[in-house]
Amino acid sequence: MNLARRERLALCDLAQEVGRSAGTRCGDWDAGDLVAHLLVRERSPLGALGIAVGPLSGLADRAMARLQEQPYDVLVERLRSPGLTPYALPPVEVLANTLEYLVHHEDLLRGQPDWAPRSLAAADLDLVWRLVGVSGRMLVRPADVPVRVVRSDTGASTTLRRGADPVVVTGPVVEVTLFLFGRAAVRDVVLDGPDDRVDALRSASLGI
Repeated sequence: MNLARRERLALCDLAQEVGRSAGTRCGDWDAGDLVAHLLVRERSPLGALGIAVGPLSGLADRAMARLQEQPYDVLVERLRSPGLTPYALPPVEVLANTLEYLVHHEDLLRGQPDWAPRSLAAADLDLVWRLVGVSGRMLVRPADVPVRVVRSDTGASTTLRRGADPVVVTGPVVEVTLFLFGRAAVRDVVLDGPDDRVDALRSASLGI
């Protein structure tokens, strides 16, 4: 089973355990909002358009609100499978869902008062790092500064935005990923570079 599917199932298990009103690290969303968001992204073309295009965000909000009129347990069970959508195709699932479900699983996990860091297998970390190299170029675009990321376990680096005097973001793979998705509460992530560029990266609305 690929990492995207494992993260999906683990997220659903946790969502079932903590309940609809449990907190997350995804803004002011609770677990119910997070589950609804993921269902809209995969199963509502208009709602997904609202997620991708800021001015159309009302489409996503309305689709999420309609979903949340249904029992929470039903929504969680529905989320356990991508259903008859393009996300069920393994190549699409890996490319489009690995980081999405990893980040949102961490959002829900870290929203709980008793959360503890978890460890991913080396092969999973390598996959996440490769996907960061692909998606990261878009994630850092709002900062408009050169960015290079370095994984602290191996020293491997990837340039996300070219240019002289880049901001160098160093840390564990999952923590760097969360930072690039706009999560402020990350552990052991260090930013080096010109102060104005570091400030620009820290203050930018990173992510999708």
